[in-house]
Amino acid sequence: MNEPMGTTGLILNEPLLWEKGKKGRIGYSLLRSDIEKSAIDKTLLGEGPDFPDLSEIDVVRHYTRLSQWNFGVDTGMYPLGSCTMKYNPKVHEKLAGLIGFANAHPLLPAQLVQGALQLMSELQDFLAEITGLDAVSLQPAAGAQGELAGMLMLVAYHNSQGRPRSKILVPDTAHGTNPASAALCGYRPIPVSSNDQGILSPGQISELMDDDTAGIMITNPNTLGLFEENIKAIAQIVHAKGGQVYCDGANLNAVMGMVHMGDLGVDVMHLNLHKTFSTPHGGGGPGSGPVCVKSHLAPFLPIPRIVKTAVGYDLSDDFPDTIGKLHAFWGNFGVMLKAYCYILSMGPEFLKKASQLAVLNANYVKESLRGVFHLAYDKPCMHECVFSDKLQKNQGITTLDIAKRLMDYGFHPPTIYFPLVVSGAFMIEPTETESLENINEFINACKSIASEAIDNPEILKQAPVRCKLKRLDEATAARRPCLSD
Repeated sequence: MNEPMGTTGLILNEPLLWEKGKKGRIGYSLLRSDIEKSAIDKTLLGEGPDFPDLSEIDVVRHYTRLSQWNFGVDTGMYPLGSCTMKYNPKVHEKLAGLIGFANAHPLLPAQLVQGALQLMSELQDFLAEITGLDAVSLQPAAGAQGELAGMLMLVAYHNSQGRPRSKILVPDTAHGTNPASAALCGYRPIPVSSNDQGILSPGQISELMDDDTAGIMITNPNTLGLFEENIKAIAQIVHAKGGQVYCDGANLNAVMGMVHMGDLGVDVMHLNLHKTFSTPHGGGGPGSGPVCVKSHLAPFLPIPRIVKTAVGYDLSDDFPDTIGKLHAFWGNFGVMLKAYCYILSMGPEFLKKASQLAVLNANYVKESLRGVFHLAYDKPCMHECVFSDKLQKNQGITTLDIAKRLMDYGFHPPTIYFPLVVSGAFMIEPTETESLENINEFINACKSIASEAIDNPEILKQAPVRCKLKRLDEATAARRPCLSD
């Protein structure tokens, strides 16, 4: 197909269910009751919920139409930098839906859920091996809570040493939630600027690191899509002052099976199972942010922890130095189960291959769009590449215009205006699951948009023109969201 994927068609408007309903419509039939009616105590009665009366076809069409307004990985390429929107194999959903897993009550005693506990224990072992760290907790519900767990453990560790600290170093290429997680734990984030190569310089860390600094929160690969080449030297500097190295592992998809972060001096690291290990995410869906640590931090891991006993597995709260409980019951078990399936189905060889292909695809995009868009840092990248709108500014075209126009071509926009260290940034992460043909379609769309910026800039400023909704007043949408009209 030579035409752009973006098009218009029978995408229908849809009112609220309350606007569709009509008294007396019904979408089901209850069995005739053979039990005599009995009056309900009036003190238990109240106004019923304001539900509309609807037929089955009303409901089916309503949700089908709404689903057609969505865009997801199952619809097309989703090059959202720093989010790893890779394809999620459907067999994982099927396995996660097996009755023995899906219907397991979280309050069942350990002896009745040995299979689930064994799965979680083995997943912990897999993650420890992949990261090169010694111990793992699966409890954090998502990446930001994994960060919080890491920071809470650093506080507990320094307190246990009798040397509480008040600051922590946070590079300008770290994920945006890092400073917030540190501040929640009482640390004052100290910003660290990356150098002209987009990475950290040991000399600057040496100047900032002191006896009151708890350590550093380093994202590796960083949010410029670059590997922190000096991480070993930086870890030595931090450790020499009694600090700890926290690694934001949200970008593990670039180095899975390639790098043991523990060997580079990392003491604590969180992972995003819902990114790297192929579980659907986005839109506020469930995640899982396990936290992995070196052995000296293991006593502080969240509880309950899975322990092996003489007869099987158990959940134990008997860890007196723990930071406590972060999540109800077992954590987001369904996400863990899918990650477990992904790791087993890929095996060590293909986990490594996935990272290699993710990096290859990002570099292919970078080289293919060289000269089309401005490269913020012109060097080999990891799993994502960062461009800017610098070459289009003379035509009055911004990154936002480019992102909106990509929707007309049938692609989800990339991450825009992040990382903050690049003015007008847009970050592209193709992932390893897109074919060469899909990536070439995306590249061709980008080249066409760059040509339009010169020949017909107005069409970019009006974009999207093929979507159901056109350009929104984003400031008003953010400050005065109206969810019912």
